[in-house]
Amino acid sequence: MKNKKFYPWLVVALLWVVALLNYMDRQMLSTMQAAMKVDIVELQQAEAFGALMAVFLWIYGIVSPFAGIVADRVSRKKLVVGSLFVWSMVTYLMGYASSFDQLYMLRALMGISEALYIPSALSLIADWHEGKSRSLAIGFHMTGLYVGQAIGGFGATVAAAFSWHTTFHWFGILGIAYSVVLLLLLHDKDKDTANVAVAQQGKPAKGGLFQGLSVVLSTWAFWVILFYFAVPSLPGWATKNWLPTLFAENLGVPMSEAGPMSTITIAVSSLFGVLFGGVLSDKWVHKNIRGRVYTSAIGLGMTIPALFLLGFGHSVVAVVGAGLLFGIGYGMFDANNMPILCQIISAKYRATAYGIMNMVGVFAGAMVTQVMGKFSDGGNLGLAFAVLGVVVIAALTLQLVCLKPKTDNLE
Repeated sequence: MKNKKFYPWLVVALLWVVALLNYMDRQMLSTMQAAMKVDIVELQQAEAFGALMAVFLWIYGIVSPFAGIVADRVSRKKLVVGSLFVWSMVTYLMGYASSFDQLYMLRALMGISEALYIPSALSLIADWHEGKSRSLAIGFHMTGLYVGQAIGGFGATVAAAFSWHTTFHWFGILGIAYSVVLLLLLHDKDKDTANVAVAQQGKPAKGGLFQGLSVVLSTWAFWVILFYFAVPSLPGWATKNWLPTLFAENLGVPMSEAGPMSTITIAVSSLFGVLFGGVLSDKWVHKNIRGRVYTSAIGLGMTIPALFLLGFGHSVVAVVGAGLLFGIGYGMFDANNMPILCQIISAKYRATAYGIMNMVGVFAGAMVTQVMGKFSDGGNLGLAFAVLGVVVIAALTLQLVCLKPKTDNLE
C-alpha cells in the first residue's frame, strides 16, 4: 500500500486521528474537576488541580528534545504507535485512580508519552510530503489538534451523563484500539527504514547519540526559527488559557457565554488559517524559495493588530473580529513551522530540532500563563494582550531579515 500514489495523504489522515486523540485526552481533564473532586478530595483545592495540570506541561517540555533525538534514530512509526498506546493506557488507568498521588503520577507519564508524538509525526509527514504539498499536509494534520482540543472540552458533559471513571475508560479504550489500526496501516518511508535497520544492527551513527543536537544548535538560522517560534507561542498560549476571561471582562458577559464564544472563534478561524496557509505556502515556494517564510510572516503580521483589538476592544464586533483575525493568522504561522525547518535542517535531524522548539514553546506557555494571571489580578488583562502584540513585531522583523533558505528540502 505504501507504494500507492495516495499513500502520503493516507499517512496524514491516519495521523490526523492521532492528533485529535492527543489533544482530546490531555484537554478533557481540565473540564472534569467538579466531577472528580467528589471522590478525590485534594482536587477541591484549586492549587492542587493546578499542580495536576502543570506537571503535564513541565514533563512534556523537558522530554520534548529527547523525544526528537530518539525520533531521528529509530522508526517513527513505532514511536507514534507506542506513544499513542501508552498515553491511551494512561487515560484508561486514570479511570481507576483513587488518590491525588496516583493521578499526579499518571499525568506525568502522559506528559512523557505525548511528548514523543509531535516530533515523530511531523517528521514522518515531512518525509512523505516533499515540496508540493508539505505545508498543506502539516496544516491539515494541525486541524486534528484543534478539533481534539474542542472535543476534549466536552469531557465534563460525558462525565455528567455517566461518570468520570467511565469517561477515562472509554476514551482510553478508543486510543488503544486505534493504535492497532496504525500498527497495520502506518509505514516509515523507505529511506528512514533503511537508517533504522542500520541502527538496529548495533551500528550507531557517527558522532554518537547527541550528534544531531550538536548539528542543530550550531546552525545559526535555527536560533532565528527558535526565537520566532517561541515568541508567537506566548500569545498562542495566552489565547488558550485567558481568552475566555478576556471576552467576559471586555464584553461584560458571563463566563458561560464567553467560554464557548472565545473557543469556537479561535478554533474555527485557526482551522481555516492552517489550510489556507498550507495551500498558499506550497504554491508560493515554487515561485520564490522564501514563499514559506513570507506566508508565515503574513500570518504572524495578522496577529499583531488582532492582539491590540483583543486588548482594547469592548464590542462584540471588535473582540470577535479580532479573535477571528488572530486565529487565521496563527493558523498560517502554525502550518509553516515544520516546512520552514525542513529548509534549513537536514532530514536526519528534523525531529531533534522540532523537539527543541516544542520544549521552548511549552515553557513559554507556562511562563506567559502565570504572567497573564498577575495582569488579570491587577485588572490589566487587556493591556497584557496588547503588549504581546509589540513582542510579536520583534519576532516578525527578525524572521524577515534573517531567514533566507537556499532550498525547500535540505537532505
